Amino acid sequence: MDFKQIIKTRKSFRTFNEEKISKNDINKLLEYIQTIKNPYGIPVNFYIRDCEECGLSSPVIEGENEYVIATVPDVEHCEEAFGYSFEMMVLYAWSLGIGTTWIGGTLDRKVFENAIDLNDDELMMIVSPLGYPSDDHSKVDKKLRQMVQGDERFPATELFFDGDFNTPLISSDECLEAVRWAPSAANRQPWRVVKQDNKYHFYVRHTEGYSSGVSWQVQKIDLGIAICHFMCVTDGEFSIDNPGIEADDHTEYIATITCE
Repeated sequence: MDFKQIIKTRKSFRTFNEEKISKNDINKLLEYIQTIKNPYGIPVNFYIRDCEECGLSSPVIEGENEYVIATVPDVEHCEEAFGYSFEMMVLYAWSLGIGTTWIGGTLDRKVFENAIDLNDDELMMIVSPLGYPSDDHSKVDKKLRQMVQGDERFPATELFFDGDFNTPLISSDECLEAVRWAPSAANRQPWRVVKQDNKYHFYVRHTEGYSSGVSWQVQKIDLGIAICHFMCVTDGEFSIDNPGIEADDHTEYIATITCE
């Protein structure tokens, strides 16, 4: 899989052409998700469910026939692990031409939880429709993309830093560009990375006043996505070892990736 190309071309889709995903593509996706691992070693389980059979839908989605639902144990770092593994699924799906979008709020959670018999010690954080994208976008789809400016990203100098948070990184390399184009809830792009020699320290910049209304931290899921993109395009050793870089009260250390 050409991760660099997939990351550059993948977008969120909310309008599908109503065609059922082929059995061949579904089988490939099912086989792949069994191989997905994340650097936290926390299992993320995936389920593909038929919309009609399970009564699944979302008011912001049109033309879908299946949803992928994922669960994770309610443990420390479960958000980051979930984000990493779910994004691996999303990227592979796009390599098959299957469109997706991350949905955490615009759904009847109980219906989706019942579709997979969610256990008490598990969390169902995010789901996604699966389908072949339509050439036409629904009015809701267009409005949402316009609202969050889905095709826009912050400049690299606002996201990546050299040595400390006072010094913007003037030239971001390919692996950081892969981070910059990662998807995030409401396109808030909460990742911040401080580079020290061959170490890349990942932080979450919590959006002030932002509350998702759930028990987990959505923006830490976004960090899992960012780390996934980074590790897909470069070799690196993952660790959680806070370097003690001075940061404001809204900025929290997440992880470090050391590259050779």
